[in-house]
Amino acid sequence: VLLMWVVGAVLIVLLSKAARQYRKSLVPKGFGNVIETLVVFIRDEVVVPTSGEVGRALMPFFLTVFFFILMCNLLGLIPFGHTATGDVSVTVGLALISFFLVQIQHIKSNGFVGYLKHLTGGVHWMMWPIMIPVEFLGLFTKPFALAIRLFANMTAGHVVILSLLGLIFFFKSIFVAPLSIGFALFINILELLVAFIQAYIFTMLTSLFIGMGLHHGNDEAHEAAH
Repeated sequence: VLLMWVVGAVLIVLLSKAARQYRKSLVPKGFGNVIETLVVFIRDEVVVPTSGEVGRALMPFFLTVFFFILMCNLLGLIPFGHTATGDVSVTVGLALISFFLVQIQHIKSNGFVGYLKHLTGGVHWMMWPIMIPVEFLGLFTKPFALAIRLFANMTAGHVVILSLLGLIFFFKSIFVAPLSIGFALFINILELLVAFIQAYIFTMLTSLFIGMGLHHGNDEAHEAAH
């Protein structure tokens, strides 16, 4: 919890600085330009292609999730730091927020009746006793996958680094140290890439889950028009 408060405070300071630069000039430089590049990438390459204009309206949420997860991941790479997203309770909390947002947007898009019809899978009513439980369980497998994927990926890298460094003590030889430290350093650099990738994947999948429900509603409207 303390680390999440630290991440929140750091983000407020850094992103406020980027916003001030943007207000002074529409072509920010340095740090402001880096933040603008990330924002434009998330908007144009991740959110809008998967969830359309609804996603564009939800950009504050997606950007908050992306930068929050990214900063939590990066904080764990600092010496004596800890990855908040390496705690399953944190990833479950993020996944639940994503889950409720997705359901709310699906209901707003399709109406409550249309939302319930989606649980039937569009099959004949005789198949409903099978499809409804399957679709209902499917609602929860998505946030479960989001939580476990983020938790597992952020934990795995630290476990590998610990294992590599532990070889020094296992073999009780100083000659193993250069090899172990070299591989651990390589994995640590790789973790920097993983930190960005996992923030991107969580944001992209949340947007995609929202878009799936919107497309379902659009398809029904298109069929009704014919």
